[in-house]
Amino acid sequence: MTLFLSRASISRQPSVQALNALLLPDDAGDRTDAQHRLLWTLFADDPDRRRDFLWREERAGEFLILSAREPMASDLFSRVDVKPFDPDLKAGDRLSFALRANATRTKKGIGRVDVVMDALFALQQDQRAERRMEFAQAEGAAWMKRQGERNGFRLLNCEVADYSIHALPRHRGSRKGQPQFGVLDLQGTLEVLDPEEFGQALQNGLGRAKAFGCGLVLVRRVA
Repeated sequence: MTLFLSRASISRQPSVQALNALLLPDDAGDRTDAQHRLLWTLFADDPDRRRDFLWREERAGEFLILSAREPMASDLFSRVDVKPFDPDLKAGDRLSFALRANATRTKKGIGRVDVVMDALFALQQDQRAERRMEFAQAEGAAWMKRQGERNGFRLLNCEVADYSIHALPRHRGSRKGQPQFGVLDLQGTLEVLDPEEFGQALQNGLGRAKAFGCGLVLVRRVA
């Protein structure tokens, strides 16, 4: 199945820029929620349509989108560059990757937990900030290795460039106990073991919170 990889930039027309506070709010959780709604304008051709695209913000107002359909025209965007995405994958291919992921696992008696948050909670509270990236690196790489075991690739190396915590959009009430999700920025190299399984993982994305800009795996061949 051929997919489409698009680069979309928000229009700089004054009528659109006047909406910046709504389209690009400062709060990280609200921002991903607003951006998801914004990108739906490129794909919402039917009120019953289900999301069939992955996305990530590359820089302020600029997005990469992997979709099963070509995006439609929208006055909210100044440019949408589209190209087919149908990589010719073979077992043994080595690829560099970049992934923004909400990495979770199922914990007995609790349910689904963020892998980094869960590891940090074992520390004294005054140690968590200092050791946050140490734990993010260890847990993020381990999570990515497990993804490979289920999705047809072998992880060769993995670096965690950033880890941030976002409040769940649209939460109402006290900030204490507010639902949150963690976001890892991962990069490294992998080896394709099963091209069909890995191709399916590229299409479906990895991890959770895909509506909020997570899950899109960007790959490039290693020279």
